[in-house]
Amino acid sequence: MHHSGGERPLCRAKPRGSDSDMQTAVKEIEHCWIPMTDGTRLSARLWLPQTQGNHPTPAIIEYIPYRKRDMVRLRDERNHPVFARHGYACVRVDMRGSGDSEGLMADMYSPEEISDGLGVIQWIAEQDWCNGQVGMMGTSWGGTSSLQMASLRPDPLKAIIAVCATDDRFNDDIHHMGGCLLTDTLEWGAMLPAILASPPDPETVGPNWREMWQERLDHCAFPLENWIRHETQDAYWRHGSVSDNVEDISCPMLLVGGWVDRYSNTVMNLLSRSHNPSWGIVGPWGHHYPDVATPGPGINFQAEAIRWWDRWLLGRENGIEYEPRLRVWRQEYVPPQNKLHERPGSWIAENQWPSTNVAPRTYRLGYGVLSHTETIAAEPTAVIPNSLRIGSTSGDTGYFGRDGGLPLDQRGDDALSLVFDTEPLESPIDILGQAVVNVALQVDQPKAVLVVRLNDVAPDGASSRVVFGICNLALDREGAPDSEHSPSTQRTVEVQLPNTAYRFGKGHRIRLTFSGSYWPLIWPAPQLAPMTLHPKQTRLSLPCRQTDSPESAVVFHTDPESEAPSPKARIEGAPLDRWSRHDIVTGTIRTGWHQPLTRIAFSEIGLEFAFETKAEFQITPDEPNSASGQFQHQLLFTRPDSIIEVVGTARLQSSVSDYHVFGRLEVRENDTLVFEREWQPVISRKHS
Repeated sequence: MHHSGGERPLCRAKPRGSDSDMQTAVKEIEHCWIPMTDGTRLSARLWLPQTQGNHPTPAIIEYIPYRKRDMVRLRDERNHPVFARHGYACVRVDMRGSGDSEGLMADMYSPEEISDGLGVIQWIAEQDWCNGQVGMMGTSWGGTSSLQMASLRPDPLKAIIAVCATDDRFNDDIHHMGGCLLTDTLEWGAMLPAILASPPDPETVGPNWREMWQERLDHCAFPLENWIRHETQDAYWRHGSVSDNVEDISCPMLLVGGWVDRYSNTVMNLLSRSHNPSWGIVGPWGHHYPDVATPGPGINFQAEAIRWWDRWLLGRENGIEYEPRLRVWRQEYVPPQNKLHERPGSWIAENQWPSTNVAPRTYRLGYGVLSHTETIAAEPTAVIPNSLRIGSTSGDTGYFGRDGGLPLDQRGDDALSLVFDTEPLESPIDILGQAVVNVALQVDQPKAVLVVRLNDVAPDGASSRVVFGICNLALDREGAPDSEHSPSTQRTVEVQLPNTAYRFGKGHRIRLTFSGSYWPLIWPAPQLAPMTLHPKQTRLSLPCRQTDSPESAVVFHTDPESEAPSPKARIEGAPLDRWSRHDIVTGTIRTGWHQPLTRIAFSEIGLEFAFETKAEFQITPDEPNSASGQFQHQLLFTRPDSIIEVVGTARLQSSVSDYHVFGRLEVRENDTLVFEREWQPVISRKHS
């Protein structure tokens, strides 16, 4: 094995919450090369347990494009040294074209990326420090990659942990929701090119770092164009999605998600489709590993993961296979607010999913009323409002680890929507799974958006969003162009709301709302489309959980203490700032947020990493094609002899017929502009 960079022992530690009885010192290798079949070398950071006699051990891989040297260094050091002290060789690999790895990356989940992943797993299994047993883990891209690798069944891969992953790249990712374009995709469109255009570190890759960097810049891509261009669930999105072939995953998988994460559907959806060994945990948190994610309460992820690896990589009989298949945090009402430290609720469990403990309960629509009774008086039709002001209290779709972003009091949006309420509940109602709304409607335009929100209304009138769904009425249930329905004909649309676990309290009301827009979360339809609802033919089905059975008591590793060491860095930064401005003369509404420059100084490697993000949205009510959104993401790499700045910008505007996309990448070295590139594609709006 060829490697460069330092090696240093890590301290011994007493294991916590694990069945492992091994305590061992660890050798850290800052950088080593992993060769691919085409000659490209991927860069890895290793933590190798120094077992008695240096016997080979199982290995755990995390494979992502987020730079191991700086960008996610602290996160890596929170997980991998802990696993290594418990007897696992841990390997953190930068994907091709990212961080300190060679090669190029043009888009997410390319065939080369997937092939490389298989090659890395095989290389690890063949090292003299590995016993041939490999586990894979990751959050977000890394969790999704773990699912992809597992579906291809490489022989050494024996178990995975997929955190905040997606199994369906079209319906449950950052780009689209219900066939509608999410403005979140703009943020990622600005951020990913900046990450990939950042330089490798001279201290790890050696003197050819500048040639590697120049090759990246010469071939830099703008994948946002692909994400917008592919408006339907076509082969582009099916590639890398395991939802259609989940049975190909035969190794045990632990699926972890959070209710305020955009990817929360994955855990329960995969459990419902898999007949192979699989377990799921969903907590109240956002898009992070659950030991540090908010809102809490979190869990000791490292202890939970060690038990998982002990069972499936070491064969220790610790009872995991007898534990409930699904453990979730059942949320309870809390007054709506931008951010929460902890979410009220309790842990519950089901021994299988789907569960016989959950049964649908049907609600019908009357004159502004939502009722569980068989018959109810209802008006023949009702107008679904399409005000572009609806969405002002929406918060973020993904709450991607940012400070705040939870949905606010929904009363402002409710007042502009079509609303149906139950009477105050005489006793609590628990729901677990997907609520389904079958909506009978007419729409007089071929392109239109339907937004459905399920809210909890407290006795004081405050309205808290429980879950929401979006439907592009130009597409069918399979995400393909809808050729069966012509404008102005009545049809029934099924809207499956994302999975959730929630208790509606006694005295509260359940509220169902309908609207034709949700700005700035989703891009508006090209024209304001009048929609007519038929309440008598519309139904809400709630997945009601019947009882708390004795086995629902769940013991988690909830001790806030962790083996993870204190951060080996100095962190400085101001909190995120959100703002909104309304021009009373033009009617224009501008909203946005700014994450000020945050600096992370790594004294032991002589590097400071910094980042800053700015977001801005603008719209004029009643003019959907006045919408615009822009993100700018800045990365800074400061070393004793240089400062390198990379700035990625993505902006989107639209007309009735086209999307007008703008991208820009700027790179400065010691305040001198050394590279710039712009993209300005015009993309036809065929189905959105």
